[in-house]
Amino acid sequence: MTNQATAEICTSSKKFVGKKNLIIGLWTMGAFMFLGFVLVYLRDFAPNAAEWAAQYSTGAHFETRLAHVHGTLFGFLNIVIGFLLFQFPVCDRGTRVISWLSLGGILMPIGILGEVVLGTSPIFVLVGATSMTVAMVLYGFALWRHSPAS
Repeated sequence: MTNQATAEICTSSKKFVGKKNLIIGLWTMGAFMFLGFVLVYLRDFAPNAAEWAAQYSTGAHFETRLAHVHGTLFGFLNIVIGFLLFQFPVCDRGTRVISWLSLGGILMPIGILGEVVLGTSPIFVLVGATSMTVAMVLYGFALWRHSPAS
């Protein structure tokens, strides 16, 4: 099958694909950026700021910073994926799979926070990291395979 025929078969429908990634990505970024402000408050302005700062690179403090960084990053990645899925769609099925896998990646920072706050299993961290990684690789292959003819 030629690239043009593949592109015609796999062209995504006219609906706004990637919209849920944009919305949830923005919300996720906002939430984890707020966590960053909380961390700054705890380090610099809270009543026990000196004690917090002394333990800043260990245990729960370090894990919470990991959640902040990965949550903000994965929110941003969902914004990028949402935009790219709209601009460079692939097969409808591939678009849905990539979109949901990217959203599943948000389980990683939520899982890190769950470990710190609730003592949950690290399974969410592993599932989220795997989900985001697979989404990136799949979208790369999908764009390579289904690029529309110029």
